[in-house]
Parts: sequence; C-alpha cells; structure tokens
Amino acid sequence: MGNQLKTAALLAALSGLLIAISYWIIGGTGGLIIGIGLAAVTNLFSWYQSDKIALAVYRAQPVSEAEAPGLYRIVQRLAKRANIPMPGVYIVPSQTANAFATGRDPEHSAVAVTEGILNILPEDELEGVIAHELTHIINRDTLTQAVAATVAGAISFLAQMVSYSLWFGGVGSRDENRGANPLGVLLTVLLAPLAATIIQLAISRTREFSADAGSAKLTGNPRALARALQRLEATARQLPLNTNPAFEPLLIINPISGQFLGNLFSSHPSTEARVEQLLKLEQQFPARVY
Repeated sequence: MGNQLKTAALLAALSGLLIAISYWIIGGTGGLIIGIGLAAVTNLFSWYQSDKIALAVYRAQPVSEAEAPGLYRIVQRLAKRANIPMPGVYIVPSQTANAFATGRDPEHSAVAVTEGILNILPEDELEGVIAHELTHIINRDTLTQAVAATVAGAISFLAQMVSYSLWFGGVGSRDENRGANPLGVLLTVLLAPLAATIIQLAISRTREFSADAGSAKLTGNPRALARALQRLEATARQLPLNTNPAFEPLLIINPISGQFLGNLFSSHPSTEARVEQLLKLEQQFPARVY
C-alpha cells in the first residue's frame, strides 16, 4: 500500500508539473485551462494506446505458440497460475538481453522479450523474468509507467517548443504574450524536463521491488530471478540497448551500461539491492535443490 500511495503522489506531481508550466508560459486562467487539458489528453491517450506505443518503440513482433513454443509455454503457465488472461507474446529483434510488459490492464496486455534474453537465460531464470513482467501487469504498473512516460514526454516536448520560440523571438516578443511569466519560461526550458525525468524514474523504482517480490511468489524460486538479474546486468554493460529514454522504465533492467548517473537518475534500483531483497525472500519458501 505504501508503494501504491507513493506512486499516486508521484503521478500527481508529474501531471501538476505539466499544468504548472502551461500556466507559467501562457499566464492567467487560459494557461491553467490549457495545462489541465494537456494533462487530461496525455493521460487519456496513454490509457488507450500505451501497449501499442511501447511495442512500436521497441519494434516488438507478435509470435504464436508454433513460432516460439518454449516462451509461449512459460507465459501461458504463469498466466494461468496468476489467474489472468493470456497476454500477447512478442519478441524484440535485438541481441541485447531484456524484457518488458505493457498494457492498461490484464485484459489488454503483452509481454515482450528480446532475442538476446532467449539466448542467454536457462528456463528457470526466464520463468523468473516472465513472472516479474506478469506481476507488473497484475499491479497495473504497465499503465502507470506508460502514463508517466507520456506525460514526461509532453513536458519535454513543450519545453523544447519554448526553447525554439526563445531562439526565434517567439516568446515575449509580441504584445499578446505579455501574460507569459519570463521566470516561468526560463524555468520551463531549463528545469521542467529534468524534474519530469526525476519524477518518472522515481515512479519506476517504486514498482521494481514489488514486481520482484511478485515473481518470487509466483514461481516460488526467487534465486532464479536473482541469477537472471545478475546475468542481464553483465550483458547490458557489454551490449546496451539503444532506445527512447522515456520508455527505459518499462524494461526489467536498466538498458544502459555503468552506474555513473547514480540512484536519482536511474530507472531501476541497483541490481545488488534487488538481489539482496530476493535472497531474503528465499527464506520464506521451502528449500529447493539448485
């Protein structure tokens, strides 16, 4: 419940930032109304199109049971165990090892894995990864992350447009722009995209530990996911996934190599912290033979 409240507060902050920058730039009631409208439209758009957007960004291709029987069987087994509808199954044409889930609810969801992850993970570790992604679907994290990505993207786009206007004399150069707040304009260009990114990444980090715990519960084998995360991080350093940064939080592990950005700018908790939590959870399950 604590994570749910934190996520709701962060989403509210993100939408509030979009409303605020519209007010600062345009000024007055008109700016406030436009900001509220932008927030509503972007959230509504994310609600209905989140799965299509994410799958298109990563060029994921749908596969049938005949085309990927092993993967399909794991997803089918875990979905039945979790008592959710069978999600769509997709493969991303990349040798980078990663995975993600998307969709606004369990009835409209998809799980996607890269070709690379299928090549390097044994079945029990792949099962842990798939269970992690199904937990995101069950918890509606896929919708939350897609909404956050879309709103953050709208904020960055708006700031970019303001930046162009400043270069070409569009903001503050005409009488009709006298309602714009100069300080607000400057803060929007310099700080709004940064603030939006920080909030979006914080939302992502609050959801990863919950999804790891859900995977452990669904498979009864938290150590398998722990091994998978360690293996995926090692390969990410060697072969990072180049993609739109706004959608990085959807992935099971940070797709860029290195830790130089620190926790504030990371879309995921550290792998070490996640592994530590998983090994603690292992004590709650019957002993297994590894």
